[in-house]
Amino acid sequence: MTKRFYLKHHIFHIKAIFSVLKDVFENGVFADKAIEKAMRANKKWDVKERGFVSDVSYDMIRNWRLLTTSAAAEGKLTERNLWMILGTYLIFDGYELPESEYFRNVNEKKVIAQLEKFSKIRKIRESVPDWLDEMGEKQLGKNWEKTLRALNQRPSMVLRANSLLISPKELQTKLAEEDKITETSLITWSPDAVELKFQRNVFRTEAFHKGLFEVQDAASQMVSEYLNVAPGMRVIDACAGAGGKTLHLAALMKNKGRIIAMDTKEKKLAELKKRSSRAEVKIIETRTIDSSKVIKRLKDSADRLLLDVPCSGLGVLRRNPDSKWKLTPEEIERVIKIQREILSGFSDMVKVGGKMVYATCSILPSEGEDQVKWFIEQVGDRWEFIGEKRYLPEVHHADGFYMALLERKK
Repeated sequence: MTKRFYLKHHIFHIKAIFSVLKDVFENGVFADKAIEKAMRANKKWDVKERGFVSDVSYDMIRNWRLLTTSAAAEGKLTERNLWMILGTYLIFDGYELPESEYFRNVNEKKVIAQLEKFSKIRKIRESVPDWLDEMGEKQLGKNWEKTLRALNQRPSMVLRANSLLISPKELQTKLAEEDKITETSLITWSPDAVELKFQRNVFRTEAFHKGLFEVQDAASQMVSEYLNVAPGMRVIDACAGAGGKTLHLAALMKNKGRIIAMDTKEKKLAELKKRSSRAEVKIIETRTIDSSKVIKRLKDSADRLLLDVPCSGLGVLRRNPDSKWKLTPEEIERVIKIQREILSGFSDMVKVGGKMVYATCSILPSEGEDQVKWFIEQVGDRWEFIGEKRYLPEVHHADGFYMALLERKK
C-alpha cells in the first residue's frame, strides 16, 4: 500500500532539504553541520518538522548513489535535478508521487524500473563508491554483503545512563515521567545502555541537563567496559576527544582515582570539562598533546590506557552516511599509519602489569586485528595479547567497533 505525500505541507521543508544536500555534496559540509544550519535558519519549526527534515536529508544522503542513478540526475544539483532526485526518493520510500509541476520530469514507471534494475548491483543499491565496495569485499569476504547492508540502515538513538547518578531502569522511568519519552528498552549486552524507539531531541530534557545520561552507541559503551578499570586506578585516555568514553570510565571507577584525558585539540577537551561538570565527574584532568614531551612525562605511569584511535569511521556510517563520499583509499592509508604511530609512541605510558585497550570504530581488519598483530610483532615479549572483540552492525544492531586488550609484561 502506497503512502500519501502532501507536498503543500512540506514545500518549505523541501527547500531546506535541498540546501542540506547542496551543502553536503557541493560544498563539502558534514551532514550534521548542514542540518544544524538549516535548523538555525528555521527556528520556529516544531519537533515534527525538524525530525522530517533531518530524517529525509539523512535518508537521501544514505541512498544517494541509488537515487541519483535511478533518477538519471547525476552531476550538478540544479533545481530540476533536485526535484527529480526527491521524486525518486519518494517512490523508493513507498509514497504515491503527488501531482505537481515540480515532478513533471519524473516518470514514475521508469523510476520504478530503474530502482529494480539497480537494486541488483550491490555498490549502487547500498550507495557506496566502487573502491569501498572492492575494499570491503577484499577484507571481509562473504560477510561484506551483510555488514554493508546493516551500515546502510537508519540508526537508533542510544543513551548511556550515568551510573554515578542513576541506573538504566531509573533513567527509563525518569524519561517517561518528566519528558514523556515512554518507548525505551534496555540492551542486554551493554549494561548502561537505554535505547529509544523514536529519535528525540533529548538535549532539551531535564534528565540531560541534570547529567543523568550521555548519547552514546551501545557498542561504543563497551570500549570503556573492556578496559576493566576499578576505583582508585590511574587511567589515561590518550585520544579522548570530547570525552564520551572518558566520562564512562569515570562512572565505572565510581569517581575514585585519576583519569588523564588527552587530545591534540584543546577545543574538544574544553567541551569535556563542561560535560564533566554536568555529569558530576571530579576525577578528570585534561592535557593537550602539543609536543612529544607530554607523552614522555607519563612514561610507566598508567594502570590502564585507552587508545580509541583516529580511524576511517566505517563502523559508524549509519550515523555519518556522508562520510563514505568524503573518504578515500589514501585517507585510510594515512590513518593506518597514524594508528601505528600512536600504538608505538603512546604504549610506554602503561606501567609493567598494566593494561591497554586499542579500539577503532571501523569494520576493516586493516585498522583492527592487523594493527594489533603488527604491534605484537614489533614489541616482542614486552606485551601480551589478552583478547579482542568485534561488534558488528549486522549482529548487534549497533555501530561497528573493534577492541583489543593487551597487558604490559616488561
